[in-house]
Formats: sequence, structure tokens, C-alpha cells
Amino acid sequence: MIRFEHVKKTFPDGTEAIKDINFEVKAGEFFVLIGPSGCGKTTTLKTINRLIPISDGTIFIQNKRISDYDINSLRWNIGYVLQQIALFPHMTIEENIAIVPELKRWSETDIKKRVTELLEMVGLDPDTYRHKYPRSLSGGEQQRVGVVRALAADPDIILMDEPFSALDPITREKLQEDIIKLQHDIKKTIVFVTHDIKEAVKLADRICLIQDGKVVQIGTPEALIHEPANEFVKTFTKSVKQHDLSLEQLLEKDAPVVDTQLAINAPIYRFIKLFATEQTLTVTKNDEPLGNLSRDVFMNHFATHIEEGSA
Repeated sequence: MIRFEHVKKTFPDGTEAIKDINFEVKAGEFFVLIGPSGCGKTTTLKTINRLIPISDGTIFIQNKRISDYDINSLRWNIGYVLQQIALFPHMTIEENIAIVPELKRWSETDIKKRVTELLEMVGLDPDTYRHKYPRSLSGGEQQRVGVVRALAADPDIILMDEPFSALDPITREKLQEDIIKLQHDIKKTIVFVTHDIKEAVKLADRICLIQDGKVVQIGTPEALIHEPANEFVKTFTKSVKQHDLSLEQLLEKDAPVVDTQLAINAPIYRFIKLFATEQTLTVTKNDEPLGNLSRDVFMNHFATHIEEGSA
């Protein structure tokens, strides 16, 4: 879906923000860019929708150079959620959400229907919220509107630049849960920037860890925690415990389906019983395969839960 090939960015003052970055984001993937302050993660994100022009290399979206897209068409097909939320204060919630659909000349009926659908999707009653102004909403409610505004024209890609970092811990955790559920439903390609490794581990299909403008390691949360590429990765992820990983994050997503299968919400004892005789099983949700789980990975995960007193 999105591919970086030898991408570099040098600002006029000589600062090298991105130094020969290469990676690919798969369609429908939740891809997290993370690293310390000033590492280049936000700059990397902003090159995708051409808010920041690159100095060298090529970025592709669906195998087409982003420079070959009409700038308006490119941005209309990329939703963008900021930390600052940036709702227009003089516009109602409905008017804020409708901006891109109106630019794309949707009918009034279709826009109203889409606003209703999106507000319901994030648990905001359309009749209550559509005519409100941003100032009357809490920070968490405003950020929910920010998220659905990015989804309004049904874009293929969503960029999220530390969208929850300014919120209090309780609201932040709730919105993290909301975005996980939302992604299960909408299956968009999401590129998400954060400096919080626990947030990255909770949300990501894969994590891209950046240091000084260079990619240090790309992999699943499990891989970064248990197979760090170097001491920097090991130190950066040390605050994450094994039990911070969900069972779904332990799965090998692209593996061939095997005969022995079990639902992800099955009791733990059923997993243990199966692993007494099986090396690998396919984990399902609503009878659809999610991925494969190995005995070694599961037992390590389960043993850590016991050690931490959380089993």
C-alpha cells in the first residue's frame, strides 16, 4: 500500500531528519512509527501526504509515486488526525465532519447519512452531537470527532500523529480501545506516530522504531520485545512486560491454516490442553482464522502472566 525507497529529508538549516529510510506498509495494517523526540517519526509521517516534501528517494502509494498524484486527490484519500485535534471552533460537529465530503461534492443526503453513521461508530449520539460546537465537548469527545472526520470520505489511508498524547490517562486508554475496535471493523491502512512504547505495543500490527532519522528495527511487538536488533531497541522496549501483549499480538498472521483450531476467546485451560499434544494451532474469531499460535510463544506468554501475578 505505502512504500518508502531510500527516502531522505534535509531541511534548509542542514538538519537531516530522515536518512535513507526504507519500509513498506501493507494494506489494512496498523503500522506504528516510534522513537525518541526528534528522531524523525513525525517528519516521516508528513511526507506521506506531502505536507513535507522529501529531498531524495521515492514514496509510492499503491505502486504509484506520490509526486504523480494530484495533491488534492492525494490528500482527500488520506485521513489525518492530529494531537491538537484542530476542529474548527465556529463550525458544528456535523460541519467539521462534512468538510472533505463537501469538497468532493457529495450530496447533502449522503453527507448527513455519513455523519450519522460515523458518530454512531464512535459512540456519540448523532441527534445529540451533530449540532454541537467543539467547545461544548470534552477532550476525548473532540478527539473522537477528529478521528471520524478523518474517515468521513472513506479514505484508504489514515495518518495519526500522536492523537492521544495530550489526553488524560483514562481517556487515552479508552480511545486506544476504541481505535482497536474501530480498526477491526473498518480495516483501514493506519500509520500512527507515538513516543509511548506501551501504546505502540497495544495498537500495532508492526512497529517501526526510528533513531536519529534511521530505521533501527521493524517487526511485530513480540519481535521487538523478544528479538531486539541491538541495545537501543532493548533499552527502548524494556518497560514493556510480556503480559502487555494481547494474545492476538502473539499470532503469526500470514501462516498457513492448520487443522487444530481454537477461538481467541476460549478459556486458557483449552489452549493448555491442546498444546499438550500440538506444536501449533490456528486461532479464530467468529470462525475466521486470525493467525497461528505456537506452543513456545504461548507458554512463554502464560508463564510470564504467572510470574507477574496476572494469570
